[in-house]
Amino acid sequence: MANTLLVRRAAVLGAGVMGAQIAAHLTNAGVDTVLFDLPAREGDPNGVVTKAIANLTKLSPAPLADKSLAERIVPANYDTGLELLRGCDLIVEAIAERMDWKQDLYRKVAPFVADHAVFASNTSGLGINALADVLPEALRPRFLGVHFFNPPRYMHLAELIPARATNRDVLEGLEAFLTTTLGKGVVIAKDTPNFIGNRIGVFSMLAAMHHTQQFDLGFDTVDALTGPAIGRPKSATYRTADVVGLDTMIHVIKTMADTLPNDPWHAHFKAPAWLSGLVEKGALGQKSGAGFYTKRGKEILVLDREARDYRPSAGELDTEVAAMLKERDPAKKFAALRGSQHPQAQFLWACFRDTFHYSAYHLADIAETARDVDFAMRWGYGWSVGPFETWQAAGWKQVAEWLAEDIVAGKAMSTASLPDWVFDGRNGVHGQGGSYSPARDAQVPRSDNPVYARQRFPDALLGEAFEPGRTVYENDGVRMWADEGDDIAVVSFKTKMHTVSDKVLDGLQEAIAIAERDFRGLVIWQPKEPFSAGADLSGALGLLQAGDVKGFEAMVANFQATSQRIKYALVPVVAAVRGLALGGGCEFQMHSARTVFALESYVGLVEAGVGLLPAGGGLKEFAVRASDAAGPGGDVFAQLKTAFESVAMAKVSTSAFEARSLKLARESDRITFNTHELLHVARAEARALAEGGYRPPLPARRIQVAGDVGIATFKMMLVNMLEGRFISEHDYEIATRIATVVCGGDVDRGSVVDEEWLLRLEREHFVALAQMPKTQERIAHMLKTGKPLRN
Repeated sequence: MANTLLVRRAAVLGAGVMGAQIAAHLTNAGVDTVLFDLPAREGDPNGVVTKAIANLTKLSPAPLADKSLAERIVPANYDTGLELLRGCDLIVEAIAERMDWKQDLYRKVAPFVADHAVFASNTSGLGINALADVLPEALRPRFLGVHFFNPPRYMHLAELIPARATNRDVLEGLEAFLTTTLGKGVVIAKDTPNFIGNRIGVFSMLAAMHHTQQFDLGFDTVDALTGPAIGRPKSATYRTADVVGLDTMIHVIKTMADTLPNDPWHAHFKAPAWLSGLVEKGALGQKSGAGFYTKRGKEILVLDREARDYRPSAGELDTEVAAMLKERDPAKKFAALRGSQHPQAQFLWACFRDTFHYSAYHLADIAETARDVDFAMRWGYGWSVGPFETWQAAGWKQVAEWLAEDIVAGKAMSTASLPDWVFDGRNGVHGQGGSYSPARDAQVPRSDNPVYARQRFPDALLGEAFEPGRTVYENDGVRMWADEGDDIAVVSFKTKMHTVSDKVLDGLQEAIAIAERDFRGLVIWQPKEPFSAGADLSGALGLLQAGDVKGFEAMVANFQATSQRIKYALVPVVAAVRGLALGGGCEFQMHSARTVFALESYVGLVEAGVGLLPAGGGLKEFAVRASDAAGPGGDVFAQLKTAFESVAMAKVSTSAFEARSLKLARESDRITFNTHELLHVARAEARALAEGGYRPPLPARRIQVAGDVGIATFKMMLVNMLEGRFISEHDYEIATRIATVVCGGDVDRGSVVDEEWLLRLEREHFVALAQMPKTQERIAHMLKTGKPLRN
């Protein structure tokens, strides 16, 4: 068993952009965190940190999963607060990337570091052994590098870099902590400049810049070529540089030039003249309002290299090249790119070739295996496929021959020979047995750190497949499966975006019946995001347009019956949610015995956006919960207000924490940080409920409602919004009907109703709205554009 790292309290040294956000993410994960910086020159000595914490609530994307968490971070400074370090189990240093500054700080804090504490430097490329040299002997086995990618809450990659003296248990303990507690994908890197992600990532950007000039392409054209068209993020090359900051980009390139003097590509480690020119003019990218791109009014302009001025951005893929990129067979795609005379195709082949060349040449120095490189690029740079996977998929031997030909012909960026292992008869570097390690000259399996036993379906590399489990039941809508000998079954949806169709409804009801008979629990989980984008709108619109109101009503009734079946199943049904859980998807998790949410869960009852109201039991459930929370004779209306606003304004949570504050999740629901552990945690929850002698709740027959007074109070709020033109007449109509249902209809305040009463109200108002022309316009617009219509 790996040495467990127990972290009750952590400290982050440095309240700059990265340090403050690392502290925020530790706090998201429930770690009591102290944030340090220099003492303020005047006023409160912790003023620098207090300001940084306040700033966390203003950033977008939000580093905090809930703004209220900001007040949980403890501010401190290096003059008066160092005693606080003695109580910390993990200390992460995250000050500016200067070796001398970091070493000075280490000398200052070392006497206060507890004998068991792990000390880590968050650096994007400084030497870890050089940093360790100034530490006392006793602390060195507990010191290592950790490199969080920015922004730390959202970027999956964390690189861990052991120093020569780092204890293996410390390394494995921190790896497990980062994986489960902070939800990271961990890659172990060697102590070389820029580690793995930035070494390959920055090189690939330099290659794109070099070939931009060589093939005389516009910056916007290069971004069209190097974004989603090849499985990379929308920000592609030059938009990414603008976001990172062009001054930072130049600094990173200079660091590569200074620290890698013997790299065969060293001649290319310099900023192109046009990049330096922008920085000299103060055009630093997004932070200064202009870089490769700038905005004038609503129009996005791009820098024209020849004219040295901005022009409208129009960079488009040539149709011939776009067709090559759509080719499904990677071998055919790469043959077409290499064989084409079109400058855009030649540019792409050159970028791939030089990145493959660089990655293979340096693999032995920078990483243990090819898997580490591919995961670093996927998790840290958002590539859908890593460089070695891309090469292997395109035909290892053929691509290797092409690389060798181009190197000999002087077409590649370096004349360095490819390593011998590339040509040893292999067909690639990844397979079922593991990934290739040049140091060991063998296929090395995945890490045996026990933390990975929690990942039933880890991120799969090319050539890897994970046993899909035994199919228990399947129809066109769902697949129900279980692992051999497991008493918890899993059901997954087969529809696009996991929308809820008739087949999903029927399949879920059947799966629950089988689970009650043959299993101890059932988990609703999807192999890929989202959990569910809600009801199948096109099917619903089809029924309406055909005038089949009876069929439409039957579909709604079946939806409600499925939700109720989830709630009253005799075995616990646990929902495992990640990504979007909208509309019906949200209602299913509301009816489950418990929900396990991934931190990045975007939950909402958004039917108002398409002119409808939730009718899968969601509004009924709000009324039941408000009655339970108020207690006999209590103020039900006060319990409904947040839920009503969430639904009427079609709010979607920006995290699982916010789902709780919007009343779309319960306090008893679990939040897990690593999406690959979601299924493990959900099955454990289902098993724990079963072990505890689970019984479903008793039918809710005495639900106290807010009634006519509640409806009137909500309507007053809505009239103000209508008069202030914040909502349209149709929005007012929808919201009034939502208020009517959650308040239990036009009955006296404090009246007692049952679930069937509330479900009937949901159906009636849903069907009435669905038949209105404005609602049908909204549905059609959403199906066509993917955006809500305000009519």
